[in-house]
Amino acid sequence: MDRTLKHIACIDDDEDILFVVRLCLEQMGGFRVTCFGSPQDALDHICRDVPDLILLDVMMPGMDGLRALKCLRAHVTLHNVPIAFMSARVQPEEIADYRARGANGVIPKPFDPDGLSKEVRAIWSEFHRAHA
Repeated sequence: MDRTLKHIACIDDDEDILFVVRLCLEQMGGFRVTCFGSPQDALDHICRDVPDLILLDVMMPGMDGLRALKCLRAHVTLHNVPIAFMSARVQPEEIADYRARGANGVIPKPFDPDGLSKEVRAIWSEFHRAHA
C-alpha cells in the first residue's frame, strides 16, 4: 500500500468552504483535491477515484456528516481511508463522540488556511501510526 498522502476529498455543502479548502490544499499543500457539495454526491462517486483522506462537514442539510461517516465506513474500498470532520462544533464531548463514531480527527472551523495542510498531514500520520 502506498502511504503517501496525495489525494484528498472534501465533502461540504458550503461552496465557499470547498473553494478555500481546495485552494489551501492544492496551492499550499501540493495535494490533489476532489470536492463534493453533498454526502450523496460523494457516495455516488468517491469509490471510482478513492482518495487517500476524506474531510467531511458535520452539519449539512439532508444527510448530515455523522450519517455520511457511517455510509462511507460501510464501503469496503474506504476502510483504510482516514476520515476527519471539519466542524464548528468542537467541544470536547463532541470531539469524543465523533471519534467514537469512527472519525480519525477533527479540524475546527473556522480553520487556519495556512495551517490546514499541516493539520491534514498530522491526521494522516496519526492514522497510519495507529494502523501500522
